[in-house]
Amino acid sequence: MSTMNKFLERPVFISIVGASCSGKTALAYNIAKRFEGHQVSVIAEDSYYKRQDHMTMEERVETNYDHPSAFDHLLLCEHIDQLRQGESIECPTYDYVNHTRADKTETIVSTPVVILEGILLYHTQTLRDLFSLKLFIDTPLDICLARRVERDVNERGRTVDSVLSQYQNTVRPMYREFIEPSKFYADLIVPMGGRNPIALDVLDSKIRQLITASG
Repeated sequence: MSTMNKFLERPVFISIVGASCSGKTALAYNIAKRFEGHQVSVIAEDSYYKRQDHMTMEERVETNYDHPSAFDHLLLCEHIDQLRQGESIECPTYDYVNHTRADKTETIVSTPVVILEGILLYHTQTLRDLFSLKLFIDTPLDICLARRVERDVNERGRTVDSVLSQYQNTVRPMYREFIEPSKFYADLIVPMGGRNPIALDVLDSKIRQLITASG
């Protein structure tokens, strides 16, 4: 049996949690860049926002997207199990402009390492137990807010006022209620976002150890 086939029997699942715009995606892809070829897959929890086609646009806008009920974590758990069995998945994609799940999906194959990043991956023990390594990015909230304003205005067609209103009404309160307390479950705290070179070196070494152990 080849080394790759051995890995596919037991993928290593890494999770990255933190505030919105804390640097989760950057960390995930910076880790992935350190591995060759198709060794690492990255999945965003945002892809598993629930479908809202049955709702009006006004209702979609009012949805609390930082609450656990906004996510289809059951489907996410099913997909993680499929990847663990060496199967490919059809990962949903999310349309941020229309506030609902898009019709297209993305095929993700089972790789030696699967990185999942999101805000509420540690909300339930069922999800937490699926991860071999749990990371939490600890970035100051004022930096997160500045990044969110820039991203949502430039990439998602939002106004500054709408971004600030959403941040005050749901994003920050939900961070305090759900996301910040989940830091307790993390194996490692990563300060100052996803480009911390020392943290990347440490994670590179740790993940390679996990890969070796899983084989």
